[in-house]
Amino acid sequence: MSLLEQIKGNMSGLERGIAEKLPGYKGYKQKELRREADKLLRETLAAKLRTVKRQINALQQDLISAGKFELLDDAESAATQLQMFIDRIRTASYGYGGLFSAVRVKEEDLDRVYQFDATLLDYVDRFEGALGRAREGLAGEEAQSLIFLLRDLTREANATFDERQEVINGTENV
Repeated sequence: MSLLEQIKGNMSGLERGIAEKLPGYKGYKQKELRREADKLLRETLAAKLRTVKRQINALQQDLISAGKFELLDDAESAATQLQMFIDRIRTASYGYGGLFSAVRVKEEDLDRVYQFDATLLDYVDRFEGALGRAREGLAGEEAQSLIFLLRDLTREANATFDERQEVINGTENV
């Protein structure tokens, strides 16, 4: 059961009664539930990514201990890019189209935003995998390429997040 379905299932009896009797309330409430599910998803994602950020900080300490000072700038670039990704996820709009907004956001659009944000969870595993390989290969010849991989992955994550507004507007390439 998805987070969105769980939140919908938690509607109180009073809210269900209002939704049945008050025209337009049900659609409004469904949109609000979708926004809330997306907000919770993004908060969860940001928390997981903060853990990854701490692992990158530990990697930087490992680089110092191993005397790989030439890789610190690239590791710092990865850390900075990851922090930017976290901040963008935390502060992203909910795909909101208010009552008097010129742009109406449909429920299907909100569902697409939720699905897009859910796919961003894949980056957590990818970051952790890249970090694990970088820490294992720290002493070897491939340390530089592994740090570059991590840096490039953080840049890719931000580039992917750029597509979110297209999903909100319904203009993404399918």
